[in-house]
Amino acid sequence: MMDASPHLAPCGAGGHQSRVRLLQSEVAASLRGAASKLGDAWRDARRGVRNGAEGDAGRAWLDSGDSGSRLAMSAQRIEAISPSLESRESNPGEALLAGFVGGVARTGGAILERLQAHAGQLLPALPSPSPTSPLTRSPLPLASLSLPLAPAPRDASPAPPSPQQWRPPHLRGMAHRRRGAPLGGGEGAQLVDSRGGGAGGAGGGGKVEEERVLISEIVIRDKEGGEVDDEELVRVIAGALKLSKPNAALTTREVQEDVHRIIATGYFASCMPTAQDTRDGVRLIFRVEANQEMKGLMCVGANVLPTRVIEDAFRDEYGKVVNIQRLNGVLDVLNGWYSDRGLFGQVTDVELLSDGVVRVKVAEAEVNNITIKFRDRKTGEPTTGKTRPETILRQLMTKKGQVYSLQQGRRDVETVFTMGIMEDVNLIPHPAPGDTGMVDLTMNVVERPPGGFSAGGGLSGSSLSGGALSGLIGSFTYSHRNVRGRNQKLNVAVERGQLDSIFRASYSNPWIEGDDKRTSRAINIQNSRSPDMMVHGVRRDGSSGSPWHGGVTIARVVASVDYSRPVRPRWTATAGLNFQRAGARDDHGHPKLVDAYGSPLTFSGRASDDMLIAKLETVYTDSGDNASSQVVASTEQAIPIAPDWLFFNRINARARNGFRLGHARLIGSFSGGTVVGDLAPHEAFPIGGTNSVRGYDEGAVGSGRSYIVTSAEISFPLFGPLEGAFFADYGSDLGSGATVLGDPAGARGKPGRGFGLGAGVRVDSPLGPLRLEYAFNDQKIPRFHFGIGYRN
Repeated sequence: MMDASPHLAPCGAGGHQSRVRLLQSEVAASLRGAASKLGDAWRDARRGVRNGAEGDAGRAWLDSGDSGSRLAMSAQRIEAISPSLESRESNPGEALLAGFVGGVARTGGAILERLQAHAGQLLPALPSPSPTSPLTRSPLPLASLSLPLAPAPRDASPAPPSPQQWRPPHLRGMAHRRRGAPLGGGEGAQLVDSRGGGAGGAGGGGKVEEERVLISEIVIRDKEGGEVDDEELVRVIAGALKLSKPNAALTTREVQEDVHRIIATGYFASCMPTAQDTRDGVRLIFRVEANQEMKGLMCVGANVLPTRVIEDAFRDEYGKVVNIQRLNGVLDVLNGWYSDRGLFGQVTDVELLSDGVVRVKVAEAEVNNITIKFRDRKTGEPTTGKTRPETILRQLMTKKGQVYSLQQGRRDVETVFTMGIMEDVNLIPHPAPGDTGMVDLTMNVVERPPGGFSAGGGLSGSSLSGGALSGLIGSFTYSHRNVRGRNQKLNVAVERGQLDSIFRASYSNPWIEGDDKRTSRAINIQNSRSPDMMVHGVRRDGSSGSPWHGGVTIARVVASVDYSRPVRPRWTATAGLNFQRAGARDDHGHPKLVDAYGSPLTFSGRASDDMLIAKLETVYTDSGDNASSQVVASTEQAIPIAPDWLFFNRINARARNGFRLGHARLIGSFSGGTVVGDLAPHEAFPIGGTNSVRGYDEGAVGSGRSYIVTSAEISFPLFGPLEGAFFADYGSDLGSGATVLGDPAGARGKPGRGFGLGAGVRVDSPLGPLRLEYAFNDQKIPRFHFGIGYRN
């Protein structure tokens, strides 16, 4: 080796870098020149062998010796400055560059010198290249690359990968997984991208087309260089290699594409391709690091996500090599559980720990604070409300510290709206201050006017059968729907009609303060008078439309207190106690003891019957839609605290179920009841009429101690708010009419059972659905019915 030239002695860091880059350019130019020389020598040697001029061929090889000399000189000059560069810790890039260029120069020079020395012996063994393929491998493949394969130390091995951490693909801005290591390392050398490589030489600084290398063999190894034992993983890798095949000429870009395909299978944490020059050609080695087998699971931050859901999602992954693609599907299951329930939660991070444990991190947005804001009815600007905020807040099922649910938020809005004191309600979530991951809720409400005095008129369904004007009533009402800002309601009403009169005062508290079961209380006082035509009217032909004669009026005084609470979703239970005093009056308001047939009108024989009744009732409602389900069951027990007070038990039940048939609705209903014990005649169950068996007048089928009524109806839209309907009704007193004191039904010739068929129309109104129906009973007598509201 020659000594380095004095002008290349070590100097400052900037000078070192400049000289190394200058030598890099020189080596590149020398390699290009050597490649050109060797190409000419190769052609001359072939020509000489073909023509028998072995001497000319040998001279052609010897003429290439100047290229080897230039490479050797470059190697010496690089070696002169490499020690100083490699010793500078502040410039590791310069040391790496110097070592790489020096290695290239030494390799190229050694090969050329060896060829020069043994040209005579090699000439007879030179193969003939294919004249048609420019990609055929030459005897000197290393010289065909502008940046060739650099040999690495024999003890070189790929650096151990950093701890793997993977994040779900739905998290924007976070790395999905660690990609394969850069091409290089291992027992061969790095495959590098040669585009635009280096300055100087023939290419100067311009873009150089990426070179191709003919691959003779593809080998799969683990990260330590050993065989991959798992046959399934070998098959997965083989299926992922689309371009890397034996006897294929590849570029660095194409190899890197296959690396990405291997990583994309989801089984591997890293993949490092290395190249090794062998006697048979270039061997391409893929060193892969497979993911670990899943041996355990740890979930952090899942407060509402059930453990069972997590375990079921990961059940099929235990004992298998973790696959990122399958893991994405598992995480979709967990995120779907949150979205299906409208919960603010998702998987934010998944990490495979060194012991094979998968660590899943879940973020659930808990409610930090709930604020009530009142808005002006006209302007929408903030204002001071009359309702106490705690009255609204206690209605909400969403509480501080809970994971926020969109579905529960919607139900809370509906609950506040159904309090009856708000015109508009909305709930807005927004991030809580600071990086807490929590959410603040703001509920904006617009209050309704609290109430006042009103007067009006209407119709009484119970009196319509008495004549065209008998059902007209006038009313005067005072109401306050938000007493003391606590949603407590006070109503006082007076109604007066031709046959009816009623005074009613009620005070209700929808939620007793301090009670955590949402118990409500209602206190009622009522004094009413209403005609008892359904039981004691004198009309014998229940469908003839002839006027009633000798009718009686039932005067009733009631005082009651009821407590209700929800026991389960859609189920409500009520317990109450009420006192009643009921008796018959004539048209002048005087007490009346017997009817037109001489039958008693009270059970006790006095002017009125007294009773104290304890009541239990439960109601199930699927929804407010008329095509939904509803079940009501009640029992009333009369308690005789005085000898002449009534003692009985009354049971009532009714059910309705609806089904949708396209645009139509099919509704089936049933009601029934019975009384055991003392029964005043006016308390018997009347059967027949608008809300019972249509086609009969009110109570014209019968009145008994027991009864059943069934109905089937199909309704369908006509146009706008108008609906049409067909129906069939049936009712019976179950043979109990004669057991009522005085047998009022038998005395009036009522059949005790009957059915009706008909059709009708209905339209929604502020008073409720208005129904106009026409029906025939089993005696083929037609009748019109007008009703308000849905049938009971």
